[in-house]
Amino acid sequence: MVILNWNGRRWLEQFLPSVLAHADGAAIVVADNASSDDSVAWLRAQYPQVRLLLHPENLGFCEGYNHALRQLPEFRYYVLLNSDVDVTPGWLRPLRELLEAQPQIAAVQPKILAHAHRQEFEYAGAGGGYLDRLAYPFCRGRLFDTLETDHGQYNDVRPVAWASGACMLVRASAWHALDGLEPAFFAHMEEIDLCWRLWNAGHEVWYHGGSTVFHVGGGTLHKSNPRKTYLNFRNGLALLYKNTAPAELPGAFISRVLLDWVAAAQFLAKGATADARAVAQAHWHFWQKLGYWRQRRRLAQPHFRAAQRPGVYNGSLVWAYFVRGWKTFDALPPAQKRQ
Repeated sequence: MVILNWNGRRWLEQFLPSVLAHADGAAIVVADNASSDDSVAWLRAQYPQVRLLLHPENLGFCEGYNHALRQLPEFRYYVLLNSDVDVTPGWLRPLRELLEAQPQIAAVQPKILAHAHRQEFEYAGAGGGYLDRLAYPFCRGRLFDTLETDHGQYNDVRPVAWASGACMLVRASAWHALDGLEPAFFAHMEEIDLCWRLWNAGHEVWYHGGSTVFHVGGGTLHKSNPRKTYLNFRNGLALLYKNTAPAELPGAFISRVLLDWVAAAQFLAKGATADARAVAQAHWHFWQKLGYWRQRRRLAQPHFRAAQRPGVYNGSLVWAYFVRGWKTFDALPPAQKRQ
């Protein structure tokens, strides 16, 4: 179980005790991204049994995990766990049993609820990750900023498009075969890209509603930060370009670019000039690295059309949410959701 830390002593202090209490025999590793707070000294003093991996600089989420997991070849499974996640008794066993019973499954996430509002789904993962045909990510239990209350409606076990990097159990052999997370993403949408590549490589990604954790969210970078806007728009464009099937890429890419600029115009209309600028920078930097993204697309070997991939809404979520007013997962037409 690997927790990536960057100046997160307060989260470790709050949540590491429950992680240790409910580890179910799993080894606990903290990979530190060159924190400038006293995280490392505190860990050494308070939890000497926790293995520490020290990075020489802040490698970001993607390379932080890549660098750490290369040093842990002895494990069959890895748990990627955010430092601001509160786990529950018995949470890990159902995930592990699923991977042990079905070798075609490479990654699985639990139900993720909000730490502050514990009956409400949390933004990053909720009841399992979906994509629309333009690669806009959403979840069962969360469409854009609309969060559902948990009534047990997603207590099932099923394949999904992507599992959340906030809490994910992944098969080590599959992780290393795909070289882990996309290093150029730095952070945000990296787990979606990984899961899409897993599907393309013949693996499966699942959700297990019989396991529950609680996530604070925004512990490192708040959603109102323009840096987060930049990463989401740049990585969203790269995600679509890297992984969309050849026959669907031209139309999907053009539509996505246009919608991104609509979003930038809306930011300007609201006075959020820093966010509008972040969208422009995201697109500029994507085009600057187009040669790199072409190379990564060849490695990803995209071939599944949207209608062939589990966890895909074969329509436009932007249209459904903002124009049609469909605010929950169940409101989306069942015929357009590949379950």
